[in-house]
Amino acid sequence: MGILHKFEPLLLRLPEVERPKYAIPFKEKLKWTALILVIYYLLDETALYGLDPLAVDRFASLRAVIAASFGSIITLGIGPIVTGSIILQILVGGKLIDLDLTQPRDKAIFMGTQKALAVLFTIFEASVFVLVGGLPAINNDPYFQFLLILQLTLGGILIVYMDEVVSRWGMGSGIGLFIVAGVCAQIAVGSFNPFPAVEGEVVPAGRIPAFLYYIFNNQTRFDLLVPILGTLMVFAAVVYVSSMRVEIPLTYGRFRGARGRFPIKFIYASNIPVIFASILMANVQLWAGMLERIGYPLLGEFVGNRPVSGLAYYMQIPNPIYSPDFKLATALIFTISLVILSIVFSKFWVETTGMDSKTVAKQLQEGGMQIPGFRGDIRVIERVLDKYIPAITLLGGASVGLLAAFGDMTGALGGGTGVLLTVGIVYQLYEQFAKEQMIEMHPVLRKVMGDLKI
Repeated sequence: MGILHKFEPLLLRLPEVERPKYAIPFKEKLKWTALILVIYYLLDETALYGLDPLAVDRFASLRAVIAASFGSIITLGIGPIVTGSIILQILVGGKLIDLDLTQPRDKAIFMGTQKALAVLFTIFEASVFVLVGGLPAINNDPYFQFLLILQLTLGGILIVYMDEVVSRWGMGSGIGLFIVAGVCAQIAVGSFNPFPAVEGEVVPAGRIPAFLYYIFNNQTRFDLLVPILGTLMVFAAVVYVSSMRVEIPLTYGRFRGARGRFPIKFIYASNIPVIFASILMANVQLWAGMLERIGYPLLGEFVGNRPVSGLAYYMQIPNPIYSPDFKLATALIFTISLVILSIVFSKFWVETTGMDSKTVAKQLQEGGMQIPGFRGDIRVIERVLDKYIPAITLLGGASVGLLAAFGDMTGALGGGTGVLLTVGIVYQLYEQFAKEQMIEMHPVLRKVMGDLKI
């Protein structure tokens, strides 16, 4: 019995969103998804009471990735959820915690632990942000500090349960939905905002209105369009890579002549590894800021809202290539770090979510599927899958890391990582929409697809 089994009664009694007791119609899923999206935008516009108006955002470059809005009640975004998930995935994947996620009991314990960690990290990060000056209270008043921590904790817990609502009653996941909402808002505002960024200026804040402003004043500023071009390039690259896949032919043993294909996408672990990698980098900067605040700058020192030395310096998104402050060495170290982290988390994600060769082979066999020309032995199916899944896992992880780093260095609106995640999430939602509509037209497919989990 593992250590988490000792806390099973507590973990299984945590408040949770009720699971649906019936097959949710497609239109009802859309309604729940739209409702949560509206609530998210309302929280995004709910300002923190007691925050110093001169507060500086140290994580501006990562806001899109963590689906957060600085100065709002959801300033922490999905950071605590993903941080808790990273730690739990590493512990389970490294066999430091004994959980068999193929067993319903262990899976329930895993989900309960994940929620508990998300809440604990919400309280911890809220306290750290306020107490180390990342979100300074007015006059550093202890009363306002307490209120800020309370508001941030409330916002973080709301995000946890909103994510659960979307996962169980809506389309996709709440984490993905919040990322898409934040990135799309940044792209729209960054591209078309006709108003000046600072009161008293005349140049519009939006890239396209600013470009036109300079054209009308007999100046050419093509550098203003680089972020938009970077956004479009990352968008096109992700769509292309997302469509790449290896298809393994299958036959359905229960019905002679019935054939199909099992698709193994090139981005097999989806964009989850980049989210994990980005949140990990954000946590390095968070800890660096906390240590510097108490007089131990072990991870780096800050000037304003950016680290200027140490590990935190190399874990931050580099300046765009058109910026006079762009440094090639720093950009290369950031890119290599992001690629390596994406590969590591791809492997962990595949192994801990039942996407490895052994688990998929078991699912296919239990669904009555086999590979033409081979015996239906699970070991044979596993050997065939082993030719593709491990290699594609590593290559897919490296590819999303490279694409995210490229977008970041072009200054893509919403951040390169944000655009990468948004396109991937929207593509997955499109596939899920198509699947749900097909199931509504042919209800018998629900059991088959549910059994195979494909």
